[in-house]
Amino acid sequence: MEKIGPSIEILTRRLAETPLEFLEEPRIDNVGTVHVAALVNDMLNLHGARALLTTLERFQGSTINADRNRLALVMIAVWLLSDDWFISARIEKRELIKVLDLAVTELAATTPAHKFINDPDRREELVRVVLERLNYRPLGETQIQATDRLSSISGIERKRLLEASRVAEERARSIRDALVKKAAEESADKWSRE
Repeated sequence: MEKIGPSIEILTRRLAETPLEFLEEPRIDNVGTVHVAALVNDMLNLHGARALLTTLERFQGSTINADRNRLALVMIAVWLLSDDWFISARIEKRELIKVLDLAVTELAATTPAHKFINDPDRREELVRVVLERLNYRPLGETQIQATDRLSSISGIERKRLLEASRVAEERARSIRDALVKKAAEESADKWSRE
């Protein structure tokens, strides 16, 4: 996060004011209304870039259960990345696609898309993740402050910590069980010798 970006409040307000058109159902297998690939293409055009057909294919879902949340979040991220600040920053097309493809996929795996509109912490998380992936930090924050704040509100980080905690607890349980078993064996050994 070497470069200074916009104010976090401006971008979170933009998310809070996301137009209803960006919250409709993504078109997947003849269900839904919004062609997400077309939205991505329009956003790239705003940035002065052209999308290859192979790039846009990543934003067409094949199964509702697997792709709905991810594509709904792509639509919200497109709205965010269409902000004048991002357009004036002259961000490279490949960086924009990486955000829409990789970062959005990670976020969609942990949180329902519309929470990034309705929940203030999730709005901030989306803004911070997008800025971080583009190597920006919010205006008025140092790199350390921006990193700390992102870590503290990140659903991805929270999921990682919960998984690490679960693994540590399983390990501790297996050690306790092994110690109990060993103590029982030693006690039985001692009893049989006497």
